[in-house]
Amino acid sequence: MNKEIVAERHKRIIRELEINNKVSVADLSRKLSVTPETIRSDLRRLEKRNKLRRIHGGAIYYFGLEKEQQLNKRIGIGLPIKKKIGEAAASFISDGETIVLDVGSTTLHIAGSIENVENVTIVTNSLAAADILNTRMENKLFNGKVILIGGTVNPLQRSTSGSLTNQVLEHFYFDKAFISCGGMSREGICDYNMDEAAASSIMIKRSKQVYVAADSSKLNQRAFFHISPFSAIDFVITDADLPQNWPEEEIKFNGLKWVKVYT
Repeated sequence: MNKEIVAERHKRIIRELEINNKVSVADLSRKLSVTPETIRSDLRRLEKRNKLRRIHGGAIYYFGLEKEQQLNKRIGIGLPIKKKIGEAAASFISDGETIVLDVGSTTLHIAGSIENVENVTIVTNSLAAADILNTRMENKLFNGKVILIGGTVNPLQRSTSGSLTNQVLEHFYFDKAFISCGGMSREGICDYNMDEAAASSIMIKRSKQVYVAADSSKLNQRAFFHISPFSAIDFVITDADLPQNWPEEEIKFNGLKWVKVYT
């Protein structure tokens, strides 16, 4: 095996990731004129070097346990799937409910899919989601009110968090919480930002029903801070089946419903 050829191919793969945020085995195989098996081998090697994280059919950037890509860049990753997940999650919202949306690129698609409901109250610590919801109310796609929780602003994630955010959240009772996450494992859900994860934990605690909306790239991944075990979650909305190595009977015993969406 020519090491120079392999090294150049790896550079090309990383360059594709920098441009598109996500790569597929099929596309790389065509562009680099090698077999899919060769590309899969390349991705395995690059994953060992923490250059990327493999997902079904391709790879995305690896950010480690403590680092998360800024929101504006994450929005474009897996866009069709996240839109479908957002639409599915929004379909669970009913007239007259008080709901809470946390921070995340997937929950933005929930905000962008809420329509044809009356007298809903939506609480969020996402500046981006509040902006989307305000526009949709102006366009009369739904009616109700939006409450933006104050706190310390994170400009890269377009969110608020911290002690003030948590104190305000403790005063609410929610019918439903819609939560995103940085990773899902057998132990539950987790996230990169400790303050935002703490806010999500409070949202879960203060809600009658909890919906986790996350695409399949989050499965079997751990981020820095634990948010919640699955025993506190009612629905997971994603684009994959329940992983085979997860304790299915335990999850079903806790009443968790696994909702798979299709593109």
